[in-house]
Amino acid sequence: MYIHTVVSGDSIYSIARKYGVTMSRVIEDNQLDPGKTLVVGQDLVIRVPESTYTVQPGDTLWRIAQRNGLTLRQLYRRNPALGGESLIFPGQTLVLRYKQAPAAPLSVLGYAYPSVDQALLRATAPYLTVLSPFTYSVTEDGGLTPLEDQALIRLGEEGGAAPLLHISNLIEHEGFSGELVHPLLNNVGLQEKLMCRMRDLLDARDYRGIDVDFEYVLPEDAAAYARFIRRLRGRFGPEGYPVFVALVAKTSSDQQGALYEGHDYRLLGEAADHLLLMTYEWGYIYGPPMAVAPLPNVRQVVEYALTQIPAGKLWLGIPNYGYDWPLPFVQGTTKAVSLSNPGAVDLARRVGAEIQYDQTAQAPWFRYRDGDGVDHMVWFENARSIRAKLSLALEYGLQGVGYWNLMRPFPENWALLDALCEVRDF
Repeated sequence: MYIHTVVSGDSIYSIARKYGVTMSRVIEDNQLDPGKTLVVGQDLVIRVPESTYTVQPGDTLWRIAQRNGLTLRQLYRRNPALGGESLIFPGQTLVLRYKQAPAAPLSVLGYAYPSVDQALLRATAPYLTVLSPFTYSVTEDGGLTPLEDQALIRLGEEGGAAPLLHISNLIEHEGFSGELVHPLLNNVGLQEKLMCRMRDLLDARDYRGIDVDFEYVLPEDAAAYARFIRRLRGRFGPEGYPVFVALVAKTSSDQQGALYEGHDYRLLGEAADHLLLMTYEWGYIYGPPMAVAPLPNVRQVVEYALTQIPAGKLWLGIPNYGYDWPLPFVQGTTKAVSLSNPGAVDLARRVGAEIQYDQTAQAPWFRYRDGDGVDHMVWFENARSIRAKLSLALEYGLQGVGYWNLMRPFPENWALLDALCEVRDF
């Protein structure tokens, strides 16, 4: 596997020739539009097939996988043009294996809203260990808000991704609320009511685990929150339902601030089966322009977490988005616009910008001036920045990575993930 960074004069043809692969292989792995020019600084993932198979009349994907010592999920991952669909035709060429180093095992979590494009989720599911439909919000009386999650669960399971029941303290149009869950965390009766409702959903929706995302927990509720997670694990763990918890990105036990003080890494680490580090949003919608997940900051969170929690319980959060900030930045006034990673490349193409790469942050960026004369700065993710994050997770022996979120395409990420890692099944 190679990461090729486009330079002036490059074309899909010249890049394919350089690495000894077909143009269709470059296009397929990176989901390129052949009618669009490449952007200087754009990353492309290049995978070189080691063995292929030509589809014969009467073949099915399942039979092809079985005959060649592969799982159906592996076959989907090595042939992204399938889009997670089983439709094949005689004469079609499928990649069975690529020339690459042995892949390291890694678990992969993804989040999606019910409004996700179904074709996109179907194509992504084979790369996932678990899928969390977002979100059932708790109510003041120990109930849960409704969620149209059936399609997400079905698509995830068809691709081999086990669904997790995601509960949060998110109030629609307001944000996460520590006050909302304060009564719940301090009232066993409300917790029993909530767990009964969760039991109904686990049975009715065939969920395979529980994912808890309580943010801005009140500082005085830190220990109560851990006790609640321990109680959930005690109730559902013996039945085979692991409990996941999302952790805010902390770098010390005494870190101050409303976002941080309600999450005690040590206590939550002892209480839960798995913990996702939300290692993103350093660059955020109301903040100054910077990388969403600068690698030194991410590493600092991981290194602190490892002093409190075993590596085998930890999952590294990875952002699947970027931001476009108007300049100059004015605190309290400037508001960035979120965009997809392929969308950032498209924007650079439209405005004639060359993509730069910050070696310290390990993230791509560019600047441009819009039609109104306003300067902008864009930070996003590309193949090199994702490789840095996946390498960090593998370096420290973490259980997995978790993508926020799956609502937007990011084809080079999935090609890179398949090259570097062997996705664990649930």
